[in-house]
Amino acid sequence: MDALKSKIRHVPDFPKAGILFYDVTTLLRDRVGLRLALDSMTQPFAGRGIELVVGIESRGFILGAAVADRLDAGFVPVRKMGKLPAETVKASYSLEYGTDSLEMHRDAIEPDQRVLIVDDLLATGGTAAATVTLVEAVGGRVEGVAVLIELLALNGREKLAGHNVHAVLRY
Repeated sequence: MDALKSKIRHVPDFPKAGILFYDVTTLLRDRVGLRLALDSMTQPFAGRGIELVVGIESRGFILGAAVADRLDAGFVPVRKMGKLPAETVKASYSLEYGTDSLEMHRDAIEPDQRVLIVDDLLATGGTAAATVTLVEAVGGRVEGVAVLIELLALNGREKLAGHNVHAVLRY
């Protein structure tokens, strides 16, 4: 996986001082790297009956839609507040540099549908945990959380205790 790590740009002090931002756009533009990243995110969940992939705004949309296609599943976007046109459910969360809220359409997931949550990064775990809350609030079954990058020092996995978390790259 060092080949994938070498394709990710590190941007210091973004979006604010003291934060090291892992820019995956440099990986996404590389066709071989993108294919390897998607294969690595998908493989642990192949054959597990995933019906929907929930992608977290915004890079989770890119990765999640591709993972959904590979799993023969549908795709559901989780967005920042005020971006979805129909009735929504909402969950608030904290991240390493502030707080925010996420929304999902209330009718996006049927009760007991098997769901995989996808995002580019697991840091403090707040975003992923809020997404788990949204999925479970409408009756979905979270079968796992797949991320491209996990920042181990921030202990985000702890907020997802009891859930199957798969990270392709760990820093």
